[in-house]
Amino acid sequence: MALNAELLAILVCPLTRSKLRQEGDWLIAQKPDGAGLRYPIREGIPILLIEEATLPPGVADLEDFRRKFAADIVT
Repeated sequence: MALNAELLAILVCPLTRSKLRQEGDWLIAQKPDGAGLRYPIREGIPILLIEEATLPPGVADLEDFRRKFAADIVT
């Protein structure tokens, strides 16, 4: 199910504040380098909780993500 384009245009990653793109039932942060955190969409509702995000390949845990991509994280 595709999200409404207007809604998708205003949603951002809660950690990096980067734009999100939809791929199936996932919203994927565009930063860092187009392989950011992946947030699930459940029953048409985006779940934008950092704790619910799937990490990109090569990242062990959320603290590892924060270390590797510190420059992309908005505080």
